[in-house]
Amino acid sequence: MGAFKAYDIRGVYGRDFQKEDVYKIGYFLSELLNTNRILVGRDVRQSSPEIYAYLCQGIQDSGADVCDLGVCTTPMVYWATAEHGFKASVMITASHNPKEYNGLKISRENALPVGYDNGLNTLERWLKERTVQPKPQAERGRVLPFDQKAAYLAFQRQWLSDFSNLKIVMDCSNGMASLFVRDLYGDRPVYLYDELDGSFPNHEANPLDPANIVDLQAAVGEESADLGVIFDGDADRVMFVDEYGRFISPDLMIAVLGFYFLKEKGLRGNVLQDIRTSKSVRRCIEEMGGTMAMWRVGRAYAAAKLREIDGVFGGELAGHYYFRDFHYSDSGLMACSLILGILSRFKAAGKPVSRLISEIAVYVGSGELNFKIADKEAAMEALKAGFTANETPTAVYDFDGYRIEFEDWWFNVRPSNTEPYLRFIAEAAHRALLEEKVRAAKEILARFIA
Repeated sequence: MGAFKAYDIRGVYGRDFQKEDVYKIGYFLSELLNTNRILVGRDVRQSSPEIYAYLCQGIQDSGADVCDLGVCTTPMVYWATAEHGFKASVMITASHNPKEYNGLKISRENALPVGYDNGLNTLERWLKERTVQPKPQAERGRVLPFDQKAAYLAFQRQWLSDFSNLKIVMDCSNGMASLFVRDLYGDRPVYLYDELDGSFPNHEANPLDPANIVDLQAAVGEESADLGVIFDGDADRVMFVDEYGRFISPDLMIAVLGFYFLKEKGLRGNVLQDIRTSKSVRRCIEEMGGTMAMWRVGRAYAAAKLREIDGVFGGELAGHYYFRDFHYSDSGLMACSLILGILSRFKAAGKPVSRLISEIAVYVGSGELNFKIADKEAAMEALKAGFTANETPTAVYDFDGYRIEFEDWWFNVRPSNTEPYLRFIAEAAHRALLEEKVRAAKEILARFIA
């Protein structure tokens, strides 16, 4: 089965994993996480009802109860897991992947992620090696409704502030944010694709693909809006475009969130970034009195690290934003509410979104470039050797591929955990230097590309 990944279980349902696999995952989960009750939520993908049915059957046959959150966002599962003391939870979703995909995001106590390094590897081995022994009917678990929508909305509302001076276009990608946006933001935004539809009829639910933000960009122009907002399929990520429809690199929003936590609230402490984050973010966060910490890419690592360092908040280039006040987990809605308030206050002071972002982004970035390479390790070593041969690094990080920093530029190269790519990103003090370094990187990698 090829669905076990670094962060979750995910693939094309019916090809990469089957209903029988889902049943066994449910059956072994209570043993893996030592609990007799498991919280379960799901998105509206077309395969989610069947996956839900087989997952519940497996959980019940193990003797454990299912606490059913129903149709919900992924962050709602995280929140309810920690808020109500569950030792295990599952969200049925494939997040931003195309409609034929689905998957299982598993969390343990305190909504800490279960990744391949700390549980999914065991689960995969058990699926291959062990058989199930269903409990007798009298000892089977139950499915118990666990409606938390009103409580979750109440929690989310506390992060709202007045943004009535902003004109907003909000694209829900026909995904799970559609459950809550009108209750939270009312009729103020112009909404796109806020009907729940797991076939994603308008565009795929991946805001990082430029093709999927075209409608949002057009609507921002047509409406003369101050900004555009777009959520991914399960609402754990949110991204933005400025008043000109230009996509804002999601890592820069870590700095924007700093204006709330560090400047307005006066908090001090650690702020987490992933290894791909712009140096512009560190500059801003440190100017506001925060301490920047860097770690690996992906929720399986970021949520655990933020809790370990008791960070105030953090974020990733992929548009995940993590908060101490959200049980150290990520929430697209909470991030959106906070950012709308921040941008509203800047507009009131005469600073539009584009100007704020231009003041933050003092370095020029390449964006993440993908190379289909079989021997990823050799390619990474070649880049490291090639760039350090004649230039002395100011810093070298090697916990997620390499991030190697020089006086006026840096690069990160890392193998994808979910796709067959080597990912490269670079940033420099000016455009000409960036283009020179990207060109050099492509020349070094050319001999490794199949």
